[in-house]
Amino acid sequence: MGKGGNLSRAAHPSPPRDFYWETTDEPHATRRKLITAKYPQIKSLFGHCPRTKYVVAAVVTIQSILAYLTKDASWSVWLAVCYAIGGTLNHSMMMAMHELSHNLGFKKPLYNRILSLVANFPVGIPAAISFKRYHMEHHRYQGEDGIDVDIPTIAEGKIFKIKLAKLFFVVGQAFFYSLRPLIVNPKTPILWDFINYASQISYMATIWYFCGWSGVGYLIFGTILGSGPHPCAGHLISEHYVFVKGAETYSYYGPLNWVTFNVGYHNEHHDFPFVPGSRLPQVKAMAPEFYNTLPQTASWIGVLIDYIMDDSMNAYCRVKRKTLTEAEKAKLKVE
Repeated sequence: MGKGGNLSRAAHPSPPRDFYWETTDEPHATRRKLITAKYPQIKSLFGHCPRTKYVVAAVVTIQSILAYLTKDASWSVWLAVCYAIGGTLNHSMMMAMHELSHNLGFKKPLYNRILSLVANFPVGIPAAISFKRYHMEHHRYQGEDGIDVDIPTIAEGKIFKIKLAKLFFVVGQAFFYSLRPLIVNPKTPILWDFINYASQISYMATIWYFCGWSGVGYLIFGTILGSGPHPCAGHLISEHYVFVKGAETYSYYGPLNWVTFNVGYHNEHHDFPFVPGSRLPQVKAMAPEFYNTLPQTASWIGVLIDYIMDDSMNAYCRVKRKTLTEAEKAKLKVE
């Protein structure tokens, strides 16, 4: 962590037994105002990226073909392809869903929503629409108790403490990220949720028809593996876990950004969520003095290893806030 190595122990002399409760606002809105005031030209980076639709189309096609080509493969070949290729490409499509949740693929929100359904296909489980609803709240109410479902529950904090438990947490991140919203912040389904379910079932039924259960398993296990013990999944830990006291968001500038829509540029993304991933490096280049001094992640693989092996790290290493009333929270559940 950081330019000089692992700095995590500086934040946690002993394992935390509760979350880090803050009374201040999240830092991104303030930094956004400062950068925009100094570099107003940064607004020229706003807007959609026309390449996104081609990337989505290519990856969905490749994954569909691989589901067919591996249907009669030996279990060892099937598993290797599922992890190395399927896990990487499915993680890329989850990051495409992230891009499209910010309407960064097209000018019109409707087109972004439709493309997100397509990007969802190889992921196996319908998630595009619900992800957008929860992710917008993650940006607007970062760390908000009972709203930001990116933060582990109290139960996760109590259970995932020792190395073996944290290994289980890392391996099962897809499961925990899917289950947590239903516990912390359940929402009333909207029409687009049902469209998401229907389109996903139709695609998976087509895969089953042509590829059998092997093809269905290839896609679903690709998502599970790609979200768990996989280099790309390191960003799920590195983005907001407190590795350095006083910092609640961290960027990563390594090569795995190439297959994840530059989601590693996470401070930049939270500061300017209207900038597509393809142009986030330009945000850092335009305002380097705002980012070069921030703690940063050197390796997503290293983050996963550090999180598991460092006894001072656990699921409580997150910043939380209480800024909304119960009435305001209740209103968000139906939006």
